[in-house]
Amino acid sequence: MTQNKFPKGWDAKRVGKVLAHYETQSMADAVAEDEAAVNVKRRAVMEVPLSLVPAVRRLIAKHQMAVPIKASKVRTRRAS
Repeated sequence: MTQNKFPKGWDAKRVGKVLAHYETQSMADAVAEDEAAVNVKRRAVMEVPLSLVPAVRRLIAKHQMAVPIKASKVRTRRAS
């Protein structure tokens, strides 16, 4: 059996809570969560060809190094 590696501040218990949240979430709640994420001010959602994703990630990382974002304001959104 392989050892799981978690990001800093995460452990199996926290991952379990996140999984439980999404596995028990109704479709209506999932849609509402996704719509709320799209409507966040100062953020944009767009389609990017998969071949460009690595370049876009590098550009975002470079920008974040120049203009740090407070960790409390960073949100992730699960893929649909």
